[in-house]
Amino acid sequence: MFKPFLSSAQQWLHSVLPCQFCGLERGRHASLCQDCWNHLPWFKQSVQRQEIEVQVACHYAYPIDRVIQQFKYEQQLHFQILLTGLLKQLDYRQIQAIVPMPISTQRLAERGYNQSVILAQRLSQQLNIPVWQPIQRQHQHSQKGLSRLERLDSIEQQFKIAPTNTLRYRRVLMLDDVVTTGSSLKALQQALNELGCRKIEATCIAAAQV
Repeated sequence: MFKPFLSSAQQWLHSVLPCQFCGLERGRHASLCQDCWNHLPWFKQSVQRQEIEVQVACHYAYPIDRVIQQFKYEQQLHFQILLTGLLKQLDYRQIQAIVPMPISTQRLAERGYNQSVILAQRLSQQLNIPVWQPIQRQHQHSQKGLSRLERLDSIEQQFKIAPTNTLRYRRVLMLDDVVTTGSSLKALQQALNELGCRKIEATCIAAAQV
């Protein structure tokens, strides 16, 4: 009961505070005023990456690219209201659980949080479905200097089924912040297939040019 109440209170607070971008009007849409909301680099379509259809809210362009970077690397967690608001603009059907993109324990220690988990938790409240984290990610090595095939193989080896996982869902939604080549989503999809998932969809806040 407490988390949904807290989330509702945060949304109400942002609706009466000035817009996070311009500061001129009230933040009517996920902490933004109507004008700033309208001028976001909207996409609201699907892109194909690694034979996966990925629902995307925006182009990876200003100001969303900067917002994602600040949220991800600079602990600007107040942007979760806006970023979740973008994800809510997409259509999700017959999904039993949300699977946030896992990060390694090393990355988790560096950042202090997994940005995809934060977004998944907020979206799960909206969709009334659980967040499921059955996959662990091993140490993430630099991909510089690797060929495309070497990069794909390296990423695939990073994803392992969590030994303590006992839950099973067949229809799941993979969630990440930005999709570029789709290599991470492909590796996560393959790991979920091993767990018996049969309908695996994907969504991201933004799509970067390949």
